[in-house]
Amino acid sequence: MPSNRALLATMALALAGGSLCSPAAAQPAAVGGVIHPRSVEGLQLASWVTASLDNRDLPFIVIDKDAAEVLLFDHQGLLLGATPALLGIAHGDDATPGVGDKELNEIGPAEKTTPAGRFKALIGPAKGNKQVLWVDFNTSVALHPVITTNPKEHRLARLQSPTPKDNRITFGCINVPAAFFQDLVLPSFSGPGGMVYILPEKKFLIEVFPAFWQFLPQEPPSVAEVSQGG
Repeated sequence: MPSNRALLATMALALAGGSLCSPAAAQPAAVGGVIHPRSVEGLQLASWVTASLDNRDLPFIVIDKDAAEVLLFDHQGLLLGATPALLGIAHGDDATPGVGDKELNEIGPAEKTTPAGRFKALIGPAKGNKQVLWVDFNTSVALHPVITTNPKEHRLARLQSPTPKDNRITFGCINVPAAFFQDLVLPSFSGPGGMVYILPEKKFLIEVFPAFWQFLPQEPPSVAEVSQGG
């Protein structure tokens, strides 16, 4: 069974007629500079989103946890911006049941997960009179400007480092640079909101995004076949 990255590459070829360049990647629109996203998988996922109209004519975000990167697209799949991000400390793709009802000091290390999946996201208020993008309100997962109240966490330095290996530090929320949130996320997602797609890091794509398979040229394997590997 091919890996998540191999499946995304196959999907990109099918959607782009044999070219690995996705429609979203072909015409990036930069705000305040040139965009150089490092997440090829994120761009390939965006190809599926725009080809299938899965975003419902809404702006959308793709989050690649392995690359620790956020990609923001308009409703037509045009790339508006890309930025490094900070993510949940715990590796995994599922939120712990009931974690959204806990206080921060009650959340254990294994529960600090950024869940994978497809989410309808809305701008809304959070503690401290702040505006955030609520990705999954029930589990208290939001995308918001980077938090710098604890200097020992070095969150700004982690965002600026050249590797994604030190970007796992949050309780599950997605931290992005303040300018990226204010200049791109807020204006794009104000009003009706948009969609957020978070790539899995442990699960197979068929488990998280089963609709992918209708755009591939072959029959999908069963979940049992996927689990066996190969």
